[in-house]
Amino acid sequence: MNADLIQLVAAAADLCRKPFRHAVLVRDDSPVPSLGQDSLDCCLTLQVRDVSGERCPDADLELEIYQSGNDLHLTLAWMADDGRPILWQGSHPVWMDGHSGLRCERPDHGAPLEALARRLRALLAGSHDGVSELGKRHGL
Repeated sequence: MNADLIQLVAAAADLCRKPFRHAVLVRDDSPVPSLGQDSLDCCLTLQVRDVSGERCPDADLELEIYQSGNDLHLTLAWMADDGRPILWQGSHPVWMDGHSGLRCERPDHGAPLEALARRLRALLAGSHDGVSELGKRHGL
């Protein structure tokens, strides 16, 4: 498991989804690639806690990072409700209905997820190209 990638994702989530704090776990025993590798494909769980340290499982997210051609793509989905919209982030954000997969409007409280997806995509694409210096050591 690559601690740098895990720390980068957690720091970006903490910044974009304040006041929540995030722990990042690897999903499905998939290996987490190292930053700078040819492929960053992986699936992660973002576990959420509030400012008092209490778990907030309804706010947990699944993050999938995958390469398609030369582009890096992300999907973010709420873990507790597979019916909630899913965010796909490539060159622009697209919200999809959790059941049908059809395009839909951004849900309430969707803006922080879009900010997180944009930030991660920029940081990870930069690290993939050797530019990010790991989010300037997580100062993002």
